[in-house]
Amino acid sequence: MNTTNPDWPSSLTDEELDELDRYLRAHSGDGDLLLDGVHGMLSALTVGPVKVLPEEWLPEVLHEPFADEDEGNRVLALLAKLNDSIGAELEVDAYEPILGEIDTETGPVLSAAGWCEGFSRAIDLRAGLWEKRLADDSSLMELLGPIMALAVDEGILSAEAEFEKLSDEEYDECLAQLPAVLVAVAQYWEQHPVPQEEIDALARTGHGGDDPGPAPPRHRSGHWLH
Repeated sequence: MNTTNPDWPSSLTDEELDELDRYLRAHSGDGDLLLDGVHGMLSALTVGPVKVLPEEWLPEVLHEPFADEDEGNRVLALLAKLNDSIGAELEVDAYEPILGEIDTETGPVLSAAGWCEGFSRAIDLRAGLWEKRLADDSSLMELLGPIMALAVDEGILSAEAEFEKLSDEEYDECLAQLPAVLVAVAQYWEQHPVPQEEIDALARTGHGGDDPGPAPPRHRSGHWLH
């Protein structure tokens, strides 16, 4: 990475990623997002239809009080840096999803389960806007195709029709397309912004959707990789 270029995004170092990963693992319960999930959620929020403030997404990440003020400030600073880096990385074609790793009979393989789970939760934060536009404009669904395919393959989303598991090559191809998908989705919302009346309606009804009821079981990945 060219760290001498002042225009290059200030991304987390490997040490900082390790630090944030350790904190999340030490303070997560069953179904809570780990580092890959947090990255997927922040990625979706970065390219989404409207800005979502930290006080709304932080409860999806932090679930207990900090042990002390210094620890809290450090974790919040790392999360803010991670969040800010995503848009900057996309602008200079340097974005890489943080993915999980699972053990298989043939060795460790990358898993998009956690990343997709986080992406899905970000959409849930503005479910009304996303669902209405997806229903009204099939082009948005087409843009999200690789993410949807990974999410269905990992059991994060359910498909209406019978879905054949992705081959290893198809899975890897979907992973490779994630940066371009995010850029395309961001451009879509810039070119087709949400009308103010929809935003106002969202504000009046909370998050823009009915109570979804109990959350489905969450899928968690193993070790994170960047």
